[in-house]
Amino acid sequence: MSDSDGKKPLGLGGGRPGQVKQSFSHGRTKSVVVETKRKRVVVPKPGAAPATPGKPSLGAGDPSRRPAGISDAEMERRLKALQAAKAREAEEAEARAAEERAREEERERRRAEAEAKEREEREREEALRLKAEEDQRRAREAEARAARKEEVRKPAPAKPAPADPAAAEAAATRAATKGVAAAGPRKTDRERDDRGGAPDRDNRNRGGRDESRRSGKLTLTEALSGEGGRQRSLAAMKRKQEKARQKAMGFGQKAEKQSRDVQLPETIVVSELANRMAERAADVVKALMKMGMMVTMNQTIDADTAELVIEEFGHRAVRVSDADVEQVIDTVEDKAEDLTARPPIVTIMGHVDHGKTSLLDAIRKTNVVSGEAGGITQHIGAYQVTTPNGSLVTFLDTPGHAAFTSMRARGAQVTDIVVLVVAADDAVMPQTIEAINHAKAAKVPMIVAINKCDKPTANAQKVRTDLLQHEVVVEAMSGDVQDVEVSALTGKGLPELLEAIALQAEILELQANPDRSASGAVIEAKLDVGRGPVATVLVQNGTLRQGDIFVVGEQWGKVRALINDKGDRVQEAGPSVPVEVLGLNGTPEAGDVLNVVETEAQAREIAEYRTQAAKDKRAAAGAATTLEQLMAKAKADESVAELPILVKADVQGSAEAIIQAMEKIGNDEVRVRVLHYGVGAITESDIGLAEASGAPVIGFNVRANAPARNAANQKGVEIRYYSIIYDLVDDIKAAASGLLKAEVRENFIGYAKILEVFKVSGIGKVAGCLVTEGVARRSAGVRLLRDNVVVHEGTLKTLKRFKDEVKEVQSGQECGMAFENYDDIRKDDVIEIFEREEVERKLS
Repeated sequence: MSDSDGKKPLGLGGGRPGQVKQSFSHGRTKSVVVETKRKRVVVPKPGAAPATPGKPSLGAGDPSRRPAGISDAEMERRLKALQAAKAREAEEAEARAAEERAREEERERRRAEAEAKEREEREREEALRLKAEEDQRRAREAEARAARKEEVRKPAPAKPAPADPAAAEAAATRAATKGVAAAGPRKTDRERDDRGGAPDRDNRNRGGRDESRRSGKLTLTEALSGEGGRQRSLAAMKRKQEKARQKAMGFGQKAEKQSRDVQLPETIVVSELANRMAERAADVVKALMKMGMMVTMNQTIDADTAELVIEEFGHRAVRVSDADVEQVIDTVEDKAEDLTARPPIVTIMGHVDHGKTSLLDAIRKTNVVSGEAGGITQHIGAYQVTTPNGSLVTFLDTPGHAAFTSMRARGAQVTDIVVLVVAADDAVMPQTIEAINHAKAAKVPMIVAINKCDKPTANAQKVRTDLLQHEVVVEAMSGDVQDVEVSALTGKGLPELLEAIALQAEILELQANPDRSASGAVIEAKLDVGRGPVATVLVQNGTLRQGDIFVVGEQWGKVRALINDKGDRVQEAGPSVPVEVLGLNGTPEAGDVLNVVETEAQAREIAEYRTQAAKDKRAAAGAATTLEQLMAKAKADESVAELPILVKADVQGSAEAIIQAMEKIGNDEVRVRVLHYGVGAITESDIGLAEASGAPVIGFNVRANAPARNAANQKGVEIRYYSIIYDLVDDIKAAASGLLKAEVRENFIGYAKILEVFKVSGIGKVAGCLVTEGVARRSAGVRLLRDNVVVHEGTLKTLKRFKDEVKEVQSGQECGMAFENYDDIRKDDVIEIFEREEVERKLS
């Protein structure tokens, strides 16, 4: 092939020809025939070093080995493509290898599973085969034993004449010498017996001896053939016969196992469980270990585990509750012939300062009211009064203040008759209504005593009319409620009141059994210095005697002394008799029930159960919340300010009344939190708790002991003493009010209108204003109003009158104002000027 010039075409030997068009300057072109050289694949020789990765053998910068017509960029691109292809091949090879390894591992796993399954199958078959062989062997042994017993029972056959004269002569010789050879060594005889003595042994066996006894030596052939093996010895056979004889006579038999009913509480000690089942403790421990529980005989297990153990030993589990310990308390109904008449229990109820205690004082002919702080009753008093006709009446004097509602409620629960005291000059009041509700809830009859009838402003008819609103219809208004006009000051109407009480008691036919274990209600409880815990108990049934063991609420004790309402020691107290009981191990709650039990162990067990039940109840109440509730409560607590206090009172009822009063103080922003309350003197531990919590200690009718006073002085803990609940509540309310955030009020002091806006270097936009109303102050807050819409609220940066900075500008004057960090002010905007003041808030 030739080009346009007729020259020989340009080509490379050994390739495939092709035509290439070349371009030159000035528009000249030329076609050139070229040959494409095939790519030579270089195979490295064995043992040659491989090419370095990332550095190919044909570099871009090696022009001697580069094909013609390929630029450096093209060469570099091809090399990169080659490297990428090699990398892909390596990744694919690695992926194939990983997949192959995974397939191999899967094959190995399946093979192992198949082998394990096959091995388990073989082991199961082997176990079944062995079991079958063992059963067959036992069956054969049983048949052999039966056959031997049958042979033993058969009579021995007659001894035949010896067939051999020589053998007969030898037998005669042995018989003459009693089985001992007459001459010759013993070994010769044994050899002769071994060689030819088999008939003789057979003869001996046929002579009446037990065939089951082993005879002669055990040869290898006999051992391998299984015939004539070692049999049981004569001594073993004698032992077997002796056991059979004793069994026939009834001796040596194991007692048949008894199945017992085992009482099972919620938790039980292993040794106690073994004792109740009459089993060895070691066997019980072994059974528990088989269940996977590594326990000792002194450890406690739960009822479910114990029930499994009981069933495994063949006994029956009888579940009992921990509450069954209280069944020892006598709750049997009294028989009618055992009941005798008892004095009525009368509760005096009414509003504050309506004369309840003064009325009781007049009845008792004593001065009780002078002993109460502030002239108000703060404890429940129990007194027994003898009426003019000789009958006894037990009076309960309850406080009338609102804080003692729970104390009044307890008084209504143990009473037979309620005397509602209403002042004739004050009529029905809130606590009077509460007393009516308590009496109705307790379903006890009511007698209305209209007190203070000696006053000029007394109006008994108004009292009767007001009582109609609360469904109390007195006899004077055709009702069934007795009403008596009395005067504690002059004694007017007191005999009529006692007569009304006696009449009501006669209608009720009050009876009790004095010859049974005593039970009663705790009216009040306190911790007395020198006497310890003291409970005022109103006996309701039975007779309480000195030395009786009792349980009351979570406490227990033994009656050390009984003191009546006059302060005298008595040996016993019958039904409807109030007494102070000494000998408790702790202070009970007012309202707890006292029950006499037989032993100290029973009392202690019941008290421990009640204490644990109370703890569990409190724990359950604290745990019965969801996570969301806990978080909501935490957020609420963060927003509420708390005033922590510690309360110590002289008696339990006063402490409860204070707690209830403290719970009512507060609102959504502040509340009073009682960290701890108790009965008795303020101790050093109370001071330590108060210091850790930053709380004051409130003492109600109690004082701090010397160590507690010293600790309070050192640690800076405030102790406040009170004897009247009014003062305590007012002081705590004032202290809690101090935690309230002050209320912020706004007072508008002026308005200004923007007349013009100026730009001042260094200050920014300044509004030229006219104060249209009030006054403009530099320290006041401002709002920018545009079309009566607030667009900005802030403070003033400057307030000028002409060129001078001033504190305030009066109405009708012009001034310049600039806002702090705000420049968007326009003409005709209105500036509202106001001041803020904080007002202290108080709890209502």
